[in-house]
Amino acid sequence: MSTENPNAKLIYMANQIATFFQSQPAAEAAQGVATHINKYWEARMRRKLFEHIDHGGEGLNPLVLEAAPKIRRPEAA
Repeated sequence: MSTENPNAKLIYMANQIATFFQSQPAAEAAQGVATHINKYWEARMRRKLFEHIDHGGEGLNPLVLEAAPKIRRPEAA
């Protein structure tokens, strides 16, 4: 985990969730990631996730990117 990227911990956490749900059937995996993030991440964390995705999403597991449209996008700060 790089300390150079201010989003490194957020990326790591999102990827850990995706890694867990990759063991689920493909049709359910992205929804599982989105449901988990919607349920357990506060708006500030989801906002930072979307800011990162909007700037290319570098380092994110493809499953996180697949789940993104199902994640509630908070209003801009």
